[in-house]
Amino acid sequence: MTRARWVAAAAALVVVLAVAAPAAGANECQGLQVCVPVAGPWVVVPAATGPVRPRVEYQVTCPARHVAGGLDARLSQRAIDVGFLGTLGSPVNPGISTARSVVFTGVFVGVTPRAPTFKPFVGCMPSAGGGARVPTSAAAPAVFPPGQPTTRRVKTVRVRPGTSTVRQGCLAGERLVGASHAFAFDTRQPPSSSLVAGVSGRRSVAGGRVVVRVRGDAELGGVRALVQVHAVCSRAR
Repeated sequence: MTRARWVAAAAALVVVLAVAAPAAGANECQGLQVCVPVAGPWVVVPAATGPVRPRVEYQVTCPARHVAGGLDARLSQRAIDVGFLGTLGSPVNPGISTARSVVFTGVFVGVTPRAPTFKPFVGCMPSAGGGARVPTSAAAPAVFPPGQPTTRRVKTVRVRPGTSTVRQGCLAGERLVGASHAFAFDTRQPPSSSLVAGVSGRRSVAGGRVVVRVRGDAELGGVRALVQVHAVCSRAR
């Protein structure tokens, strides 16, 4: 192979790697000696551009007997603000700030949405059990440290062409205090605009349950599209 052909082939390889990079793993396991990487699907972010932006929430779960030790994400557009819901506690650590499941949040903060999506990644590490808790002082019975007053009940269902209804509620003795839903695509690359537009849903609450009426276009027949429904429940008084 001549030098000119070798340079051209190397340049083509760089282009291929640059295109393929977003589909590869992220840095969710960086700094963890033992880590099981878990990649979520591409989560659709509401493409609103008004002064108040809606937020999408999507839960990713580690294998049994593991907790989230590292987090990362990849974006289809730079103007997506991605975070996660952590638990208050000290020190900020896996097993204290995070648990087996992680709820990622995403908000589009740009001007021109082009089917914005993000792909969450979790680095899961073996759980070692919880540490000791600081006792609450009996001198101030009306003051309490932050706890976990809510439990998130989540159902993930595949979206197929046509219409369907997904329901998710709380357990006996719990009250529904919040609801959300998200659409996602389990694809290697970010979904196209037509795929994102091919799925929609309307959420309501009926009988203490979250009800999402889902519609999928025929284009979803060969794609693994998902809807995830969240019911935020509480027993707190």
